[in-house]
Amino acid sequence: MNLKIRKLSRTALAVAASFILASGWSTSRAADVTPGATRELTGSVQVAGQPVPGATVTLYAAGTAAPAKLAEVKTDDQGAFKLDAGPATRETVLYLVAKGGTPKAAETKGANDAIALLAVLGSTPPKTVTVNEFTTIASVWTSAQFLDGDALSGQALGLRIAAGNVPNFVDLATGGYGVTIQDALNSMETPTMANFATLANVLAGAVTQVTPDAASRFLGAATPRSGKVPTDTLTALEGVARDSGYKPGRLFELLDAFYPVPKGKNLRPVPFMPYLTWAPSAWVLPLKFTGGGLSAPGKLMIDSKGNVWAGDNFIVGAQNQDALWDGNVSKFAPDGRPLSPMTTGYTGGGLEGIGFGMAIDADDNVWVTCYGSKTIAKFDNNGKPLSPPEGYNFNGQLGLMQGIIVTPSGDVWAVDIEKSQMVHFPKGDPSKGELLFQNRTGNPRKNPGHLAAPFHLAIDQQDRIWVSNAGADWVTRFPASDPSKVETFKVGISPSGLAVDSQGNIWVTCRLGDSERGRRVLFEMLEAAKAGTSIDVPLTRAMNVQQAGPEGGNVTILRPDGSQAPGSPVIGNGLVGPWAAVVDGNDHVWISNFNNPTAGIVELAGCRPEANPPGMEMGDAISPPGGYVGGGLQAQIDLGIDPAGNVWVDNNWDYFDAVYGRVAEPLSTRGGGQGLVVFYGMAKPVLTPLIGPARQP
Repeated sequence: MNLKIRKLSRTALAVAASFILASGWSTSRAADVTPGATRELTGSVQVAGQPVPGATVTLYAAGTAAPAKLAEVKTDDQGAFKLDAGPATRETVLYLVAKGGTPKAAETKGANDAIALLAVLGSTPPKTVTVNEFTTIASVWTSAQFLDGDALSGQALGLRIAAGNVPNFVDLATGGYGVTIQDALNSMETPTMANFATLANVLAGAVTQVTPDAASRFLGAATPRSGKVPTDTLTALEGVARDSGYKPGRLFELLDAFYPVPKGKNLRPVPFMPYLTWAPSAWVLPLKFTGGGLSAPGKLMIDSKGNVWAGDNFIVGAQNQDALWDGNVSKFAPDGRPLSPMTTGYTGGGLEGIGFGMAIDADDNVWVTCYGSKTIAKFDNNGKPLSPPEGYNFNGQLGLMQGIIVTPSGDVWAVDIEKSQMVHFPKGDPSKGELLFQNRTGNPRKNPGHLAAPFHLAIDQQDRIWVSNAGADWVTRFPASDPSKVETFKVGISPSGLAVDSQGNIWVTCRLGDSERGRRVLFEMLEAAKAGTSIDVPLTRAMNVQQAGPEGGNVTILRPDGSQAPGSPVIGNGLVGPWAAVVDGNDHVWISNFNNPTAGIVELAGCRPEANPPGMEMGDAISPPGGYVGGGLQAQIDLGIDPAGNVWVDNNWDYFDAVYGRVAEPLSTRGGGQGLVVFYGMAKPVLTPLIGPARQP
C-alpha cells in the first residue's frame, strides 16, 4: 500500500492547538489521555460502494473561528488513507473532507473535480472511517447551519449536537446505515430512509458520471434560489439541506435519468436501497424518538445543554382519556436518547398530567403546570422534584393549568385555563406567589384581566406580558410591573401559541381561524364550559377534520403596538390547525399543526427581509403547500429549536376517539401520540433555554 501522506509542520500543529484553546474547548480532561499522545485515523473514500483513488482527504478541527487544518493525505489505489489526528481531546469536533479523485466505478472516465464528500466525526471518531455518500448526506443535514462549502464553524454546543446526530443516520466505520434510521419507528413508518437513499443514489450517479453530463446535471438540479450554480457536490447538498422545499422534483428526476429500469427488470440498478417512487415535497430527513416515559407529549422545552424536555398528557400503556390527564415528564439527550426512566418518566412534586405548560429557568430547573392535579411543579435538571408533594397549588385555589413562562428577570408566570386567572412567582419564589385576575363576580364578561380560558403567554422586549385566550378571539396584554393596566387586541378564534420576534412582533396561532365555522365551534366550546364538561372535545374534533384555507386556522401577526402587521392574518399554506409558534435565529416562524398525520410543520418568512428567501415577505410560506411532512408526525402540539438548528416536534394525540371515550379494546391505548420527531438542521439556531424572545447563541 503506497500512501501519500502529507503531515503538517510543527508550526501548523501549534496554530491548530492554539485554535482549539481559543475556541473555548475544555482541556480539563487532559488526564484521560497520555500527554502528547496522537491518534492514528485510517479509512477509505468510496462512492457507489467502490474506492476512490487519488482523492485528497483533509482532517479539520471545527470551532467558532475558521476551521484548523490538522492533516492532509491522498488516497491510495484502493481508496484508503491513514493520517495523524493530532493530540486527543474529547471536546474537539473533527471532520474529514474528501475532494477529487478517480472513482473505480467510473475509472475510464477520469478524475472528477466536482467530487467533495464529508464526514463529521465529533470528538471521538472510530479508528476506521468510511467517507462516502451516506456520511456526506448525514453530515450535511445535521450540520447544515454551520457549513459554508468545506468550512465548518459555529458555537461549540451546536457543533457537538450536530456531530452527535450523524450516527443516527450512518455508521461512520462502515459507511452503512446507522441504527436509528433502520429502527422500527423510522424504517417502515416514514419516508426518511427512502429520501436518504435516493439522495445518495443521485449523488453517486453524479460522482461516478453514470451519464456524460451527470455531474453538471446534479449541480444544476441543486441550484438554490439565488441562481448561483454550485461547483462541487458538497456545496450543492448544503443548499438543498438549508432550503429543502425549493423545487425538490429537480433532483428526483435524476433518479430515472441516472438509473432507468432495464428492459425486462423491475428495479432500478441503484447502489443504495430503498429509493423513492414519487418526488418528495421537500428533501427533509426527520427521525422519530420515543421512550423515557413519553406518552402524548404536550409542551416541550430545551435546556442549556441541548437536552429536550417534554410534558406528557398521559401514562405509557394506559387506556388514557381526556377526562384525566395523568402523565409525567420525559427527558431526551440532544441525539434523541431517552434520559428519563423508561416507562414512568420523572414523577413527584405534585406532578399529574401536563398540557401546554413547561418552562426552564436560567438554572436549568424545569417548571410544569398540571392539568390533572391542578398545581405547579418544579424539578431540577436531573429530574428530582423540588416542589412539595402537592406542588404549588395555593391551597387548592387553582384549576386546570396550562401555559407557564420564565421571564428574563427570573419571574415565573402561569395561566389557569379553567378559572381564567394567572399565577405570578416573583423571582421564581413560590413563597411570594400571588393569584391575579380572580373573578369573584361569577360573570365571565367581568374578568378583571379580560381573560377567557387563558392558554399560553409570552413576554416581549418592553417587559409586557401577552396572553392568548382559548375561549375568545383576542389576546390580553399588560405590563409585567403593573398587571392592572390591561389591554386587549383582536386576533383569530381560539388563540393558543404565542411567539415574539426580534422586532417585538407577536405571532399568534389561532386554531379556528376567523370563519363562521370557527365561531360555531367556539360557541360549542363555551356551551361545554357552562355545562361543566371539557372544551377539548368540540375543539379537537373540529381541528381533526379542518383543512387549510378560509375555514382552517390562521396566524395573526401583531405589531408591538397591537395593530395588525402587513400580511396578517396568514391563512392556507399548510396552516390546517395551527397550535404553537416558535421563532428561529433568522426570525423565521415555525408553526405546528394539531390535525391528522398528513399535516406538516410550517415555516413562515419573518420580519427581517435580509434573512428571508429572495422575493419573500413577512408571513409568506417557505415550506411546501402542505408544510414539511414525514417522520411519523401525528397531531402535533409543540415545537422547539435547539442550538444546532434542529426542529423538534411532539406528537400529542393519535387516535382521537380513544381519547374521547371507550373504543374497541385493541385500539384503547392508541389515544396518545407517540414520539418526538426531529427535522435536522432546518432552522437558524437559538439560545436555550428560551427565556423571553428568541436570541441567537
